[in-house]
Amino acid sequence: MAVEEHVTFCRICEPLCGMVATVEDGRLTKLRPDPDHPLSQGYACPKGIAMTGVQNDPDRVLYPLKRTGGPGEFERTTWEEAMTDIAARLRRVIDARGPDSVAWYMGNPGAFSYSHTLWVKGFLDGLGSPHYYSAGSQDVNNRFAASALLYGSPLLLPIPDIKRTSFLLMVGANPLVSHGSVLSAPRIREQLNAIVERGGRVVVVDPRRTETARQYEHLPIRPDADAWLLLSIMNVIFAEGLADDTFVARHTDGAQTLARLCEDFPPERAGEVTGIEPERVRETARAFASAPSAAAYGRTGSCLGRFGTLVAYLLDALNAVTGNIDRPGGAVFGRPPIALDEIGEKIGLATYGKIRSRIGGYPDVIGNLPATLLPDEITTPGNGQIRAFFVSAGNPVLSVPDGTALERALGELELMVSLDFYVNETNRHADYVLPATTFLEREDVPVAFLGLFSTPFIQVTKPVVPPAGESRQEWEVIDDLSRRIGVAPYSAPQLRMLAKLGFRLRPRHVIDLVLRAGPAGDLFGLRRGGLSLKKVARKPHGIVLDDQLATGVLEQRVRHDGGRVRLDDPEAVSEIGRLASANGGSADFPLRLIGMRELRSHNSWMHNAPLLMRGGRTHALRINPEDARDVGLADGEPARITSAAGAVEVPVKITDEMTRGTVALPHGWGHKGGWKLANEAGGVNVNLLAASGADALERLAGMAHLNGIPVRVDPAAAPPAPDDHAGAETLTATV
Repeated sequence: MAVEEHVTFCRICEPLCGMVATVEDGRLTKLRPDPDHPLSQGYACPKGIAMTGVQNDPDRVLYPLKRTGGPGEFERTTWEEAMTDIAARLRRVIDARGPDSVAWYMGNPGAFSYSHTLWVKGFLDGLGSPHYYSAGSQDVNNRFAASALLYGSPLLLPIPDIKRTSFLLMVGANPLVSHGSVLSAPRIREQLNAIVERGGRVVVVDPRRTETARQYEHLPIRPDADAWLLLSIMNVIFAEGLADDTFVARHTDGAQTLARLCEDFPPERAGEVTGIEPERVRETARAFASAPSAAAYGRTGSCLGRFGTLVAYLLDALNAVTGNIDRPGGAVFGRPPIALDEIGEKIGLATYGKIRSRIGGYPDVIGNLPATLLPDEITTPGNGQIRAFFVSAGNPVLSVPDGTALERALGELELMVSLDFYVNETNRHADYVLPATTFLEREDVPVAFLGLFSTPFIQVTKPVVPPAGESRQEWEVIDDLSRRIGVAPYSAPQLRMLAKLGFRLRPRHVIDLVLRAGPAGDLFGLRRGGLSLKKVARKPHGIVLDDQLATGVLEQRVRHDGGRVRLDDPEAVSEIGRLASANGGSADFPLRLIGMRELRSHNSWMHNAPLLMRGGRTHALRINPEDARDVGLADGEPARITSAAGAVEVPVKITDEMTRGTVALPHGWGHKGGWKLANEAGGVNVNLLAASGADALERLAGMAHLNGIPVRVDPAAAPPAPDDHAGAETLTATV
């Protein structure tokens, strides 16, 4: 028996922890943390280790499948038969309805493969279709939108310099479970502990006493009130003369306008919305402004309310007015070896509002349009109506609001194709499911995350096992299809021109070119000691590029005139004006629902791994003991959660981690795909409670409203109240 060990890294979440794969006769038998990885240093979370079960899952799709009947009814076919039919049908759609009738949705795992991402967007750009959708509109797009307003580029993403900061204010982030997001910080628990050990503070703003909030200082807040809190903190800073006037004058525009707007949000008034005592706000503001260094950082919890773009904008504005941008220990941009902001601008990918959605007129965010609009984009007649739909590494039926509407719409398509390694709730409706490789079956470079590492770093990995069955990488499938319909799958016009001359580059060639030509590259042999993919691959555990993140780069990185941060962008000013008039809900729905991430889940695709599902895991609604008592619920009893959009039933878990008036339900459950263990786990799709349609989205980024949803909770046995929404759909959990 041939036994080999291969060094690689995880590509489930953003720390990208190092791992070692044991392979016996070409089959993965074990994954363990890499003790020689310079950043993760022998740590990997349960999800990474459990990828062995995903890799070898008997429910995995290993051969092309063609649908032969109703949803989920497939039979095996050949790649040639599948690709020939797909190409012919796609060509008919394009000829009849135009290239803008073709759409693509890419799920979260796609962001962890540079080749997948580049070739999906390149295919649509080469075709001439604006219909690019991704998990970003349920996760992160308003962070990009805020950067476009503040800095002039959506791809300029400041991260907290956690290795040097004295005060970290985290809003809606739970990195002890998520391991960090828009921040690649392996062993983040140790990095946060180090802040406290050197005399600093970590303050966690969240409606729930999360795993992270329990470890550090918890500042409880009512859901969807983050913008009020940040404006009240800055109210104190401006009113008490705590702003860094020198930094503000030298590096920002519009600070006086922002200060005037903050006058309307004193802690007393804001406290009526946030539920936070005014003196606690004042103490936080003074401590943040007077700390030797400080960084305000927000993640998914701060993104999914009605004002997510404004919250991201205000987090950076707080950093700016206290002089904590582009300084050690503040919010910094760094200098990655592959600068996505510069490359994105050169090839037209650094866009915000370049195009607008056909339905609702929402701006694109780095090419993404709002996925919540997919049902309407498919069913609404007219130019640009989606007729052919591709989905890769995604499951929008579970991840966008009103998945039932999307399921109905999918039945109206002329062609639907999925690239995945499971039959899931979405692609069970596809005409074809094409088997994709796992991340262990491909080479990779974490291109999207190089600028987000808390320690500058780069790593290259080779495949650790050959593709199982007849699996293919997504880019290979896209390239094959592109050739068959005469499209060059490149966003860069220069590469499309080369393709016309017969030169088609592979993903590795593209990334090697931009690395070698970048700030740390070898300039194709002209810079001794510079990097190329070949040089990086010689050090399989990765290369630490510097001890600290770069600072002093603000004026060179910001795209606005003079390299100045814009604190009075008209869109942000307008959003602040809308805050006071925003409807807070009704007495019919007295509670607010938030989402939450679980340590042993990752969105909707890891509920079929036995290692992660052991211990009798069930889907449950977290509720405060007093709220449970008010509605007559005991621990473990089934409850009916009703919103204006729908209703679901799950057991309750009574816990004092929830603040009064707030309930939490994890996302990603409610399976009915081709995965046995996931189906047996039961649970419900929490996004059935979220509003859908063109009027339900966050205005500046088209983000789904998934946090702070007004709901009512009743015992499941109780009959529906007379005011229940007539169209509410109920899905009962099996437990």
